[in-house]
Amino acid sequence: MAESFFSPCPRGLESLLADELRGLGAASAEVVHGGVMWSGTWAACYRANLESRIATRVLWRVAQGRYRAEIDIYKLAYSVTWAKWFTPDDTLRIYVTAQKSPLKSLEFITLRIKDAVCDHFRTVAGKRPSVDTVNPAVRIHAFLTADTATLYIDTSGEPLYKRGFKPAAVEAPLKENLAAGILRLTGWQPGEALIDPMCGSGTFLIEAAQIALDIAPGLGRQFAFERLRHLDRAAWAGVRRAAEARRQPPRALPLFGSDIVGEQLRRTRTNLAAAGLADCVSLERADLLERDPPAPAGVMVTNPPYGVRIGEAEELAALYPRLGDALKRRWSGWRCYIFSGDPALPKLIGLKASRRTPLFNGALECRLLEYRMVAGSMRDRPQAAAGAGNAS
Repeated sequence: MAESFFSPCPRGLESLLADELRGLGAASAEVVHGGVMWSGTWAACYRANLESRIATRVLWRVAQGRYRAEIDIYKLAYSVTWAKWFTPDDTLRIYVTAQKSPLKSLEFITLRIKDAVCDHFRTVAGKRPSVDTVNPAVRIHAFLTADTATLYIDTSGEPLYKRGFKPAAVEAPLKENLAAGILRLTGWQPGEALIDPMCGSGTFLIEAAQIALDIAPGLGRQFAFERLRHLDRAAWAGVRRAAEARRQPPRALPLFGSDIVGEQLRRTRTNLAAAGLADCVSLERADLLERDPPAPAGVMVTNPPYGVRIGEAEELAALYPRLGDALKRRWSGWRCYIFSGDPALPKLIGLKASRRTPLFNGALECRLLEYRMVAGSMRDRPQAAAGAGNAS
């Protein structure tokens, strides 16, 4: 029997996620703001958790109803047969989000849903579960529109972009599912050269290596559905076995990373090693403004720093024109993609983007800028270069 699910994802990647979920067994997939509503079997839910590179979570819909006041949401939550799926010994946490809800306090709604779940357990089991806001066994999500409340059980647990490794983080990390979506948007295919010349903690490189080796992104972690009472252990074991069987052993790949900052390169090495991918990527310390491409053609993708502190904006205003010059001078034949939340970058880089894709890094609106570097001197032929960019 098909169940109903909702998978949120970074905004701007909803259509890519819908296509991915269909490939993982979703019977239907409807793009909505911030994610995808879909239906499928429990095996499809297990596959989505294990293999989706773009989803943030897989939420299982357990109840939906109209409401006018807080008591209506309490009654809806109390009516759900929670004890079929977990026990009062499991800790829980309630999350509430709303769009156009007339109710004034989401904190009070959170409390009322918690009360309803606990009262349900007191009635059927004689004891109530405890709340754990740090590491709950069960996460219950409520979503309110102007007149409808929907309740979900989170089948994922930790967000799916947490792949289960990556000990060396950076100050403003790019989430793994956003990086995977950006790689999809570039059109990069395994076997094609790919470089991140400002590799930071190595997120693009790790995601690309896992894609090239057909490594399911969730093989290194556990999921909340494994603790639910109705887990189909045979189906889950089959899904996991199939993913393990497709996994290719590590090997040298045409993946390249560099950074001018040695500490950033050390982080990338640490994270690649933690993911078992140290032998897959070639790393070197180099300045993007001076380095040469590692192959005649390929995909460059990078997430350069953008100014958030005093003084940084001035430094970056000087960097961006030099970056544009370096791309023109050295990277002909490459498709170059720059992901940035800095609105000044497109104006200062001095190149005409052939495509601009709006994406969100959390709440920050960003752009993925595509620059197709034609062979020959773009500086000598600005009109031809502009024409080539518009045609792509």
